[in-house]
Amino acid sequence: MESISLEALASFGVGHAHDEAAGTGCTVVVAPHGATCGVDVRGGGPATRETDLLKPENMVESVHAVVLSGGSAFGLEASCGVMDVLSEEGVGFRLGGACIPIVTGACLFDVLVGKNAHPDKAMGAKAARSALESFAAGKDGSRASLEQGNVGAGCGATVGKMGRPEQAMKSGFGYSCLRQGDVIVAALVAVNALGNVCDRSGSWLAGCQDDGRILDPLEVFFTADSSDGRPDDLGAEAETSHVEGAGVTQNTTIGVVLTNAKLTKAQATKVSSTTHDAYARAIKPVHTSNDGDAIFTFASGEVESSTDAVAIVATEAMQQAIVNAVLHAKGAYGLPAACDLR
Repeated sequence: MESISLEALASFGVGHAHDEAAGTGCTVVVAPHGATCGVDVRGGGPATRETDLLKPENMVESVHAVVLSGGSAFGLEASCGVMDVLSEEGVGFRLGGACIPIVTGACLFDVLVGKNAHPDKAMGAKAARSALESFAAGKDGSRASLEQGNVGAGCGATVGKMGRPEQAMKSGFGYSCLRQGDVIVAALVAVNALGNVCDRSGSWLAGCQDDGRILDPLEVFFTADSSDGRPDDLGAEAETSHVEGAGVTQNTTIGVVLTNAKLTKAQATKVSSTTHDAYARAIKPVHTSNDGDAIFTFASGEVESSTDAVAIVATEAMQQAIVNAVLHAKGAYGLPAACDLR
């Protein structure tokens, strides 16, 4: 298994758009010729769009874009801008005189970071145009490297929110791309978790911290003060607190697996399910009732592969993508990042 450039997946284009001052943004993955898509949603608070279409028993077999967005449920608006751009460019299903793209996606909660703003249609359209430009550049080998850190859907992302608001840390967007034989698998993720993030050795990289020292997240979780002393009310104090715009309490880690493998919708869904293992390896705690974690799998169908092979590579790529998201993040909105603690 070797690490390679994301540019190897020429059937997809990826673009970011964000408002750094507001602390929110979106990331769009386009497949102009369509690709098979599946999803697995976990955690108790998801904000998603068109995920029912991805169920194996439902009709649609080809998807044209996946949108990862900030803004909580308000951020779903960004997908409308993506639809507009794709339709204008002739990407989608043609029915009579209409061109209807299939756009699915998920949102994370960054509303209390920076300003009270969210990705709108204009921002979604900007990210979609960037993704289409990336796709076109991939065809002639001129595609630039995709940015990581405080960009796109990771612009307002944070981690380690078990304690006081000011104890959280800045996270962001990250990716990793791996090749195993002819199969190429990439993982892209915006990490906005309740829990801490660790590296492969188990050492904490970012999370709930006190004066620059990252705390044990489970110890913080079970000793955190709440309105009636129950862990389920975790974050009640933080919801009414603001530190330089950093009153962060809600969460969600959203990601997408890209592959050149040939998969059915059921197989893509299984890959998404297995890839959640990467969340469990790198984030602690994960999939809580305060999270809305989701993983999409987008398969262009160019090479034959077993489902398990794709899932194994995807899990390795996603674990590294989560690490990259926190290592590339920069301190912002009154919160430190991993680079500030080294």
